[in-house]
Amino acid sequence: MSENRLTNILVPVFAVILGIIAGAIVMIVSGYDPIAGYSALLYGAFGDRYYIGETIRQVTPYILAGLAVAFAFRTGLFNIGVEGQLIVGWLAAVWVGVAFELPKVIHLPLAIFAAAAAGALWGFIPGFLKARFRVHEVIVTIMMNYIALYVSNEIIRSVLSDQGFKSEKIHPTASLRSEFLQSLTDYSTLHYGIIISLIAAVVMWFLLEKTTTGYELRAVGFNQHASHYAGMNVNRNIILSMVISGAFAGIAGAMEGLGTFENVSVKAGFTGVGFDGIAVALLGGNNAFGIILAAILFGALKVGALEMPSAADVPTELVDIVIALIIFFVASSYLIRLVLTRFKKEGK
Repeated sequence: MSENRLTNILVPVFAVILGIIAGAIVMIVSGYDPIAGYSALLYGAFGDRYYIGETIRQVTPYILAGLAVAFAFRTGLFNIGVEGQLIVGWLAAVWVGVAFELPKVIHLPLAIFAAAAAGALWGFIPGFLKARFRVHEVIVTIMMNYIALYVSNEIIRSVLSDQGFKSEKIHPTASLRSEFLQSLTDYSTLHYGIIISLIAAVVMWFLLEKTTTGYELRAVGFNQHASHYAGMNVNRNIILSMVISGAFAGIAGAMEGLGTFENVSVKAGFTGVGFDGIAVALLGGNNAFGIILAAILFGALKVGALEMPSAADVPTELVDIVIALIIFFVASSYLIRLVLTRFKKEGK
């Protein structure tokens, strides 16, 4: 293993360790017992079969959201609109799940495809504006998040709602629920979506690393001028990158709509999964395998935090502080790399 690759692995590991240590210091300063807090967190994430199932269920959309952000990163784009793409994907999946009655072998793939198409469309708009008019994708995707939230809320109220705030439950033929997985995990909300998210990670890896299209997408991300000089269609690749990124995010929405909740409801605010996907991608080094590991960490933190108030009298907000600190240390990776480099020099 090369030194550079080893450093790339060690940086996020040290970022997590430093984040946990800093979180413990915050707990002590705030008058809480960090050992009791982290023990409750671990138990709430992995303490029994039910908690493990809930953690894996939470990991599912995190993997897909992380892939969506990472795919754009790897191609030189910053997709802040994963949250909005997830919301429209969720809406599209549930609409197909409610509106049609088809055999499961057709209905479920159709609902997931609808979610991917909706997310891809929501990614196409900023991609097109970036390619055609050089409008920065960060600005457009941020605005598209709010458009997605309020437009989907209005569609739910006026088209899909049966009670004024949420849709009907999807037909069983469109559901990702699994009695087998639920029975294995003491009837948690675990569903088949975890398999889909793992397949998506393999698809992203294969597309970027093993195909000509992936090479072109990465080349455009490294240097648009050189790519254009080499005969690549830069504008087409920018749009394609945002479309694929949006499709991953849309499928993340389908996991929530077809698996966890089996409906869609009016939202008072953002789900947060899309924004957490940015942190998952950063911690995972924009690598498909790294994203899976980062998603497991974030899923464990989010689910385990629910046990902290009752078991250790520690507020769940402290987990958000730990996550923020981990992101801070990942963003400060230059300092960690500098320390690791000095240790290597001293060891020689």
